[in-house]
Amino acid sequence: MQRREFLQQSATVASMLAAGVAPRVLGADSKNVIIGKGDHRYECIHDWGTLPANLKWQTTHGVAIDEAGFVYVKHQGHGGTPMDTIVVFDKDGKFVRSFGKDYYPGGHGIDIRKEGSEEFLYLSDVYHRQVVKTTLKGEEVWKICYPVESHVYQKVKQFSPTNVAFAPDGGFYVADGYGSSFVHQYDKDAKWVRTWGGGGKDPGKMSTPHGIWLDNRPGREASVVVADRANARLQYFTLDGRHLGFVNDVLFPAHFDIRGEVLLVPDLHARVSLFDKENKAIVHLGDDKDWIAEVKKLKVRSDPKLWQPGKFVHPHDACFDKDGNIFVVEWVQTGRVTLLKRVT
Repeated sequence: MQRREFLQQSATVASMLAAGVAPRVLGADSKNVIIGKGDHRYECIHDWGTLPANLKWQTTHGVAIDEAGFVYVKHQGHGGTPMDTIVVFDKDGKFVRSFGKDYYPGGHGIDIRKEGSEEFLYLSDVYHRQVVKTTLKGEEVWKICYPVESHVYQKVKQFSPTNVAFAPDGGFYVADGYGSSFVHQYDKDAKWVRTWGGGGKDPGKMSTPHGIWLDNRPGREASVVVADRANARLQYFTLDGRHLGFVNDVLFPAHFDIRGEVLLVPDLHARVSLFDKENKAIVHLGDDKDWIAEVKKLKVRSDPKLWQPGKFVHPHDACFDKDGNIFVVEWVQTGRVTLLKRVT
């Protein structure tokens, strides 16, 4: 190898490592890029899951996994013809079923909670401005719009819920991310308890509280964390809505998941972040300043030819499976699901 070639390859490797991308070893079985570092290295398997001929991804938004390991992906379904907005796959990416045409084109947040012996979906519909609880097969249990009792809305168009978090007492929280930037707390019977927040930058105020989660990691007092997206921060609250503090090492945070002591934060600005129990960044997967600058121009999201292996475009939701793998869905026009397969 010539000295010039060696220096060029060395520079390429250095730039990949700086971005959290591990160069693939020649001769390795996998052709997929490995990203991350240390105990948090993942093989990027883009375009995971096989859709049936009658379905087509349109702006994938949410992802959740049930106890049996089935993966639920929610998309908006833009495209003119109403279609199912929730698609279920087995762990190998084989199509199982689909439903949710009634939520077209408002598919957004999706989370799963076990209540007694049964699991339920909690769905946020930004178009029909409602939160819906269903069985895992889509049978509706109840649906709610904005809480009249809160006295913070004059009309329904001021409310557009993006995600739900689960309280330890069986209740839940609703983030009005695309509406008026409030958080609403409900009891286990879906009765309104309290409201806090509203638009602004001051502590306790939010601008697009897009994601919300119960942070009950070991060694921490249970609290509510909000992806205060347009303010480019995470904001922490007590379970009854009192402001606690901020985490600022984010770009445009979208939602959350937790596994053990690790907080997972999909970030709409082209990266997926992992934080330890002290909320110190472990790794920002896919982080690359030049790529992020290009993605923020928004042209990339509509042109898959510009996408690069091991890079994200707009991660909108992500979740762990039981083995520590990560599923990422992205706010891109054609939709995309990526499996980050843990490298051990």
